[in-house]
Amino acid sequence: MQTAIRFHPPSYDIRVEQVPVPKICHPDDAIVKVHALIDPHTGSDLHIYRGHGGVDQVHTSGHEFIGEVVELGASFRKDVVGRPSLYATLKVGDKVVSPFSINCGECQLCRLGFSSRCLESKLFGSPALEGAQAQYVRVPRAGGTLFNLSDPSLQDKYANLSSISDSSLLFLGDILPTGLFAALQALHHPKVLPAVLGTPWPNHFVGASPSTLLPDDRVLTIAIVGLGPVGICALVALLDQLAKKQLRYRIIGVDLLESRREKMMSIYKMVSEAEGYGTMGTFVAQNVDEAKLTVHEWTSGWGVTPFSRWTKLFFIQIVGHNSALSLAYDLVCPFGVITSVGVHGAWPFPLTGRNLYDKNVSLDFGRCPAGSMLPMAFDLLVKRQDVFGSVGGETSLVDRVAGFTEASGLYSAFDKGEVGKILFDPWKQ
Repeated sequence: MQTAIRFHPPSYDIRVEQVPVPKICHPDDAIVKVHALIDPHTGSDLHIYRGHGGVDQVHTSGHEFIGEVVELGASFRKDVVGRPSLYATLKVGDKVVSPFSINCGECQLCRLGFSSRCLESKLFGSPALEGAQAQYVRVPRAGGTLFNLSDPSLQDKYANLSSISDSSLLFLGDILPTGLFAALQALHHPKVLPAVLGTPWPNHFVGASPSTLLPDDRVLTIAIVGLGPVGICALVALLDQLAKKQLRYRIIGVDLLESRREKMMSIYKMVSEAEGYGTMGTFVAQNVDEAKLTVHEWTSGWGVTPFSRWTKLFFIQIVGHNSALSLAYDLVCPFGVITSVGVHGAWPFPLTGRNLYDKNVSLDFGRCPAGSMLPMAFDLLVKRQDVFGSVGGETSLVDRVAGFTEASGLYSAFDKGEVGKILFDPWKQ
């Protein structure tokens, strides 16, 4: 038997229970012993916890974990060809991290990089697949799902790999790929590219042409709505991408909680001073009313932004609140872009086709293909250990480490905004 954190429907009921250790059920399975830390607190966990997901089955919670492979199915052999390479290379004893959903790595969607919509996809921590808030977890389609942290090529690529903290590696399972996914979708959207490339619409579709843009036309004004852990990852990823492209920016972070706004400002200050981002742009973190005034001041009432005529509104970590989506629409400018990477409920959509038509607004919604994003996210994780590597500091994403016995109280505290990200140690007594 093993200890696990279990959700009991309909809502707000978390229990620590003894359940059987999982076994190999399919040749493609792997059994992973969950290492020191696992992470219970993201928007999608709260979605189920609050009863918004329509979940009616008891199940083990959690979808972010790192651990050690302790058993492999018969599909894992050195002579495997024509399948994801992990089926030939993964070994018992390897250290691995998993994205929050499984993916086969073999269907057309996986080959295109859309791994979150794999035909075999199942979400850890749901009735479809037991979660990771346990001492052991079964990983179906493991050869297409897992990321092998023991891969010798990583040692060759990253000289400081041994100094990467386990707590930071957990962010590879969900929040860091999701934040990076949001940033990449923003900066590569067709409506954003005129400002990024310096070529006006629609000429940017067909190559370079004489530009009529003024310098201020290329200043990107961006709003991040929701400054929890995913919002922080989105900001860090966005700053990294903007610096690589040498683009000027004005970014406003919006959140109701003062503690989140203060943490975001501290992280921005640390990162911008380390990299010199402060010479490229401005960042402020404000509540909703302040943000509306700032956007009006920055844009003379046009919305974010009057220059490049676009914005990227991150809808992050607010777990499907229609009020956040309505705020994004209110702030967005004509020919703007709203990207939502949070989990939405079944409530009626707060915008109409006429709303979108009247502003030429584009919407990007959906689950991050975390499995496909892992290599890029790993690069950013290694680069920004100053943000991701510490626990309990002013700029740390992780507030502290706890044992399973504290699970019920910490779920309740996180739901109320009383604590930040908490990591659980499944072996802590």
